[in-house]
Amino acid sequence: MWQCQSFRDVTDFIRLGLTSRQELQVLLFGVFLVVYMITLLGNIGMIILISISPQLQTPMYFFLSHLSFVDVWFSSNVTPKMLENLLSETKTISYVGCLVQCYFFITIVHVEVYILAVMAFDRYMAICNPLLYGSKMSRTVCIWLISVPYVYGFSVSLICTLWTYGLYFCGNFENNHFYCADPPLIKIACGGVHIKEYTMIVIAGINFTYSLSVVLISYILIVIAYDTACTLLTWRKKAFSTCGSHLTAVIMFYGTLIFMYLRRPTEVSVEQGKMIAVFYTTVIPMLNPMIYSLRNKDVKEAVNKAIIKRNWGQ
Repeated sequence: MWQCQSFRDVTDFIRLGLTSRQELQVLLFGVFLVVYMITLLGNIGMIILISISPQLQTPMYFFLSHLSFVDVWFSSNVTPKMLENLLSETKTISYVGCLVQCYFFITIVHVEVYILAVMAFDRYMAICNPLLYGSKMSRTVCIWLISVPYVYGFSVSLICTLWTYGLYFCGNFENNHFYCADPPLIKIACGGVHIKEYTMIVIAGINFTYSLSVVLISYILIVIAYDTACTLLTWRKKAFSTCGSHLTAVIMFYGTLIFMYLRRPTEVSVEQGKMIAVFYTTVIPMLNPMIYSLRNKDVKEAVNKAIIKRNWGQ
């Protein structure tokens, strides 16, 4: 008989990762290293560009800089350890490291979904209330709006992580994933499972539903406003042009997370979730700067001005 151990009594978890084939591990290491470098360069570059460009000193780009910051944090919470395990013979993570990774992962997810909701609300204000936009979305209001996701994310993550801490394991410490996620941990646990599984689905459901409702309601009102002809149509068209980039980011992020966290952990769902997790932990953080820059005239102009200024400065 295996002896059950609480989460805090476990020394290490063995992470099975994406594949056990050595040649594929080397290939994946190269691919994810390049993706991680592009993610860092793209998002940090976006943060710097927004901070130095006068034409980007607006609420939308203020929120976008925070989205880029969270994407750097998101990728850095997962990718470095994943890269290490791809080349290491002992593919383990300590229980403390696993718990810390769980905590920050849950924090980042909640912060990002609510930042996306705040960005949708900002687009609603810009399009539906253009005359009041400057006063309603003041610097103080923007700081308050961006502070709430961080405070809430850290708080709810602490509660969720404590429930993860209450899981018991009976000799099976093989985590079928490349980072410490709740579904694979629940799948190998032998005690404390039901409360953790129930709370994971309920909390994910509530937060995804609430934040997504803000996005949907904002865009419904935006469509109604856009269809109503008025003298401010030119301004609205410019504001509306930024919505496509935001909607693309929302669909990709919410779609992958809902697929993983709003269903019971099984062997099939955990294996499928591992493939989906690659997308939202590594690919989406890399794509977000591209989505917002390639389709955004203001960002392109800011990049050109920064390049010209640098060249003339030399």
